[in-house]
Amino acid sequence: MDNVSVITMFTLSGLNGTANYRVTLFALTLLCYSVIWLVNVVIIVTIITDKCLHEPMYIFLCNLCINGLYGTAGFYPKFLIDLLSTTHVIPYAGCLLQGFVIHSSVGADLSLLVLMAYDRYVAICRPLVYHSVMTKQRVCVFVFFAWLIPLYLVFMSTITTSRSRLCGSHIPKIYCVNWLIVQLACSASIEGIIIPAFNYTFYFGHFIFIVWSYIYMIRTCLTSKDNMRKFMQTCVPHLFSLITFAVCLLFDLLYMRFNSKELSNHDQNFIAIEFLLIPPIFNPLIYGFKLTKIRHRIIQFMCGKHL
Repeated sequence: MDNVSVITMFTLSGLNGTANYRVTLFALTLLCYSVIWLVNVVIIVTIITDKCLHEPMYIFLCNLCINGLYGTAGFYPKFLIDLLSTTHVIPYAGCLLQGFVIHSSVGADLSLLVLMAYDRYVAICRPLVYHSVMTKQRVCVFVFFAWLIPLYLVFMSTITTSRSRLCGSHIPKIYCVNWLIVQLACSASIEGIIIPAFNYTFYFGHFIFIVWSYIYMIRTCLTSKDNMRKFMQTCVPHLFSLITFAVCLLFDLLYMRFNSKELSNHDQNFIAIEFLLIPPIFNPLIYGFKLTKIRHRIIQFMCGKHL
């Protein structure tokens, strides 16, 4: 147990066996990260610069794109460095920071998706009170807590993880997450069980609310063609984003918990990064193509026209 305090570095094993095509993988990863920045920045700048888009739905979308940049910033720079290095290690503090950024980004994603579902619920099911419910002040409060709560919950989880006495330094993944660090602990702690359990329960409640809101919206839309048109225009992109995010995250959680050794190293790496690759690219693309105001504003900008 005396050796616990000297663990200052973790070894990441996810890139074993990629030496022969490391340069190609580096180029593809850099391209993907550049695309993530491009599509998200386009949506963010479009919403910020156009006052007509300063509405709750677009404000939530803008924050969703900002969160996409925040979460991927916790992974891609370190991953790109590892691709050009022969040793794949990360400092203890850097591992905790990476886990904090990735986990808090996932939590913020869920919080923002809940706000977008609530916004659509009020717009479709309670249209007469929409403007009195979704005021600018209330939207600002919603956004503030959508960021604050995940940051606080993950911060508490990270603090608990940092207090664990570790008996190992090998992480079988291409990036750090709290769960894998906890697995290296010499013994389990009550805090290490209660806090993650609370976090999972809290965010499972987010999914329950989203499912309930969509059931209610679909029932309402079946009685009105106008509501159905509004649903198809604004809710389909949100539903697509939610399903994509949920599927990618579920695959990663299932793999991390059960860790099937039948999968090849390449499949394991793809499962590990898919929620850091697919949602950050497809979210801004699907909203940019589907939402008319954003699509027209981007087209006008590309054509050199000014509103």
